[in-house]
Amino acid sequence: MDNKHKKISRNNKIRVGSFLVITFWILSISLSFANLEDNEQIDYKLIEEETIQTVSKATDMPKLNARIGLIFDRNSKTILYEKNGEKQVPMASTTKIMTSIVVLENANLSDIVTIDKKAAGTGGSRLGLKANDKITVHDLLYGLMLRSGNDAAVALAIHVGGSIEGFSNLMNKKAEEMGLINSHFITPHGLDEKQHYTTAYELACMADYALNIPKFKEIVSSKNYNITINGKSHIISNTNELLGNLNGVYGVKTGFTNGAGRCLVTACKRGDLDIITVVLGADTKKIRTSDSIKLIEYAYKTYKVVNLDEIVKAQFESWKQLNENRIYVNKGKTSDVKLTISKLEYPKMAIESNLIDKITVEFNSMYYLEAPVNENDVIGEAKIQIEGKTLAVLDVQVQKAIQKKEVFDYIMEFLKLVP
Repeated sequence: MDNKHKKISRNNKIRVGSFLVITFWILSISLSFANLEDNEQIDYKLIEEETIQTVSKATDMPKLNARIGLIFDRNSKTILYEKNGEKQVPMASTTKIMTSIVVLENANLSDIVTIDKKAAGTGGSRLGLKANDKITVHDLLYGLMLRSGNDAAVALAIHVGGSIEGFSNLMNKKAEEMGLINSHFITPHGLDEKQHYTTAYELACMADYALNIPKFKEIVSSKNYNITINGKSHIISNTNELLGNLNGVYGVKTGFTNGAGRCLVTACKRGDLDIITVVLGADTKKIRTSDSIKLIEYAYKTYKVVNLDEIVKAQFESWKQLNENRIYVNKGKTSDVKLTISKLEYPKMAIESNLIDKITVEFNSMYYLEAPVNENDVIGEAKIQIEGKTLAVLDVQVQKAIQKKEVFDYIMEFLKLVP
């Protein structure tokens, strides 16, 4: 090949190389604010219609395609339905619920964070942060929960905990404080790690706790938000496919890794019934969406919120009228015993509609007491049940102390008997 043709060949190679570099650069820019976690397009309305039809025909509990599912009643902190709900599993980006809790409880939202190389180089779902970018903690939280940015997660972890390891220690400490014994955190973003896991139940508990933080609830209920990076505005959208597409949904978080599968934690409130559903280990986004709708529609078709406190108080007053005067206090200065009942930890509870009329309250009490009797002494119990299943047990207590008789009291009694 002569020199002229060699030169042309080299020029062609340079042009091709330049074209590939420019193409890669353009793709990088276009993907810098793209969410790689939830790029599967689905027809929400069609899935909702199909799922609701399935639920309306069902006579039993929902049949899920995902490996794990759970319905959590926020009023009573109880499980209404579960499929492998207490199995330890990876949870992908739903991890960021705990990340947000730790940040919100330990950081100043107005702090400006300068993004380091470690955060900028984090893979998976990204907000699109680059080294030396400047952004507030507040906007990083929106990028974390709406866009599911792993780069935002690392930036927050380093800012709050000094390092990923330091922040993970804070996450595990918080989990311990919350009584979560089946959760362990290695990262702030949830990318697959062998010792990074939780359960559907404990994930629901995290979401329930977080939703009591006003800023967290505000963030996860936002469909879109305008964040600022280096003084420039960027509109980001929420990855939660049910938010704005299903009645009552107001959060919480999506997730996906190869190890965890498709995951979705959803908060939904219609009337008094406020629930959290958890779907983990779904093979596709369509399945996690469909299964989440199944759980939500099943809950609202099956359960109603009952004010147990009103039921118990009404039945206690009736029982008290018949039994309070029957209690004898030996050697007491008075035989006038006044009773009260302890408070329910959760006054309201979701109960299956067909079981509401079967709620019973069974009272048991001591009828012979020995003075002195102290205020709040427990002398019995009230057991709240449905068809043999105990919902709660309350203490029947003495409302006012009764002192023991002294010699003077006996003298006075004797004198009253003397004609």
